[in-house]
Amino acid sequence: MRMGEFSRRTGVSQRLLRYYEEQGLLRPARRPSGYREYEEADVVTVRGIRMLLAAGLNTAVIAELLPCMVDEGRILEPACSSMLPDLHRERARIDEAAAALLAARDRLDALIELTAEDGVTDEEACVAVGRGQSGDHPAVGGPR
Repeated sequence: MRMGEFSRRTGVSQRLLRYYEEQGLLRPARRPSGYREYEEADVVTVRGIRMLLAAGLNTAVIAELLPCMVDEGRILEPACSSMLPDLHRERARIDEAAAALLAARDRLDALIELTAEDGVTDEEACVAVGRGQSGDHPAVGGPR
């Protein structure tokens, strides 16, 4: 099937399909005219790519893991346990990112709480009130 139909079948834009090809994740056949020709197996591959992306993996990691995946019906599944170290490494990376986001949220919550407690009323002391929010504070790029 040609790219337009393949895009409709997978729900993935043609631009993104070309990107997957650039990353080595998809390898459609080429017609003599240069048009890409996709097979039914490529639909399953794209679903697997989307699943791995949703799991937080980047395309470089997916390119490493994709050859270790097999079509077991609806989606691709791991074919061997040799993938486990890579999957554990990616899980640890996601855990670190999640911890950093939670720490940032905690700091923001502390700022919110302190701001609410202090009840800043001196607008000259707090540029963010009034002028700063309208974009005319020098720090935000507006005229002063």
